Amino acid sequence: MKARLQCHIVWLFGLALCVGLAGCKHPRASMTESDRHRAWRQATAIAQRVQPPHFPNRTFSITDYGAVGDGRTDATEAIREAIARCAAAGGGRVVVPPGEFLTGPIHLRSGVNFHLAEGAVLKFKTDPAAYLPQVLTRWEGMDCYNYSPLIYAYGQTNIAVTGRGMLDGQASFENWWAWKGPWKGKPSSGPNQVAARNRLVAQVAAGVPVDQRRYGAGDYLRPNFLQFYRCRNVWIQGVRIRRSPMWVIHPVLSVNVLVQGVEILSHGPNNDGCNPESCRDVVIEHCVFDTGDDCIAIKSGRNEDGRRLGVPSENILIRHCVMRDGHGGVVMGSEISGGCRNVFVEDCHMDSPNLDRVLRFKSNAVRGGLIESVWMRNVRVGQVRDAVLQIDFLYEEGAQGPHRPVLRNVRMENVQVTRAARVLDVRGFAGAEIRDVKLVRCRIQGVTKSDTVEQADVELIDCVVEKAR
Repeated sequence: MKARLQCHIVWLFGLALCVGLAGCKHPRASMTESDRHRAWRQATAIAQRVQPPHFPNRTFSITDYGAVGDGRTDATEAIREAIARCAAAGGGRVVVPPGEFLTGPIHLRSGVNFHLAEGAVLKFKTDPAAYLPQVLTRWEGMDCYNYSPLIYAYGQTNIAVTGRGMLDGQASFENWWAWKGPWKGKPSSGPNQVAARNRLVAQVAAGVPVDQRRYGAGDYLRPNFLQFYRCRNVWIQGVRIRRSPMWVIHPVLSVNVLVQGVEILSHGPNNDGCNPESCRDVVIEHCVFDTGDDCIAIKSGRNEDGRRLGVPSENILIRHCVMRDGHGGVVMGSEISGGCRNVFVEDCHMDSPNLDRVLRFKSNAVRGGLIESVWMRNVRVGQVRDAVLQIDFLYEEGAQGPHRPVLRNVRMENVQVTRAARVLDVRGFAGAEIRDVKLVRCRIQGVTKSDTVEQADVELIDCVVEKAR
């Protein structure tokens, strides 16, 4: 273990002590000011590159094609027709007007801005048969054919979901969520995903061609809410999203993705808020996440599927977001086999007794992956249940595998925390690499537990850590 600390630990009675995880030392940050400015200039460049697509000034209302906003009449075909007419005309805006509409899966096409007016509620069917036939999708970082995501696009350019309306997946433990199996003390009351998930993992390991990985009725692999697979110029703006079957916003192998002003409230199992996977140039800003899993979790494929494609997630900017409930505020992993680099997080606010960590990394010796150049600054945290920083390279399969996970060049600067159980929960293993991880000028208050640091190079520089009073 190599861990160093330069800080002030403030005890209940005002006694200031400096205690190191491996002795009290006074390191100098290897990062120079020019390094820091150079890195954050990349963030500015990402924001300048990632812009919303433009759409022709044409409007197609779904009510013109037979949709009825009574909450009961099936609007699936009306929505499909409006999207087809819009795309055939060269693009424009498909509008869901105020009212409550019931629908099955929605497949977007190039040039279409799917717009929910304020007062519009789009409720998605919970009958799994409505999401067949299967489409090519990525499920927990593994490619297969499965139920269609609720909103889906494959290989499209210039697409959007915008407006102030609501997308309601209607998921609950009476339908989709029960497929998870036992979860948070809830017993499994029926068939679940476990057997099919294990089969898919085995197919990936054996190199079974994707076209032969077929899932659907009887397999219980839940669909994602919004998935954009191999798309370019994706814009999600303003909508409120509720009750997702599984992952909520999931761009895969896509370029130029902009997520703005979205509010996600979804507390089911595996209800991650936003999961860019093997994507390049992504901006997530002014969003609210209140989730049953990680708020934002960056991915790049699981095991052999991640290595087969070898496409990292890179150039990702997260700013001005609010994170409430969740396993982690900003997370990389665990499906990270393709790697991840150049992630920037700034000016966010996190606060909930049910938010477990601020910044989280998770992998193992089966998934591997190189994660590097992660920058966080000016983040305010009210309460976080466990650690400010968690690095877990013993996640699930742990050290039992041949693929070395690597994490390097991480900076958390000016992170202000009112209450956290501990600062660090870092678990590496011999053969893994965790190095050049620094917390700089941070203040963490209300600490009640000792840090854990195993097989890692982590430094706290000019930090203040205060024990709970």
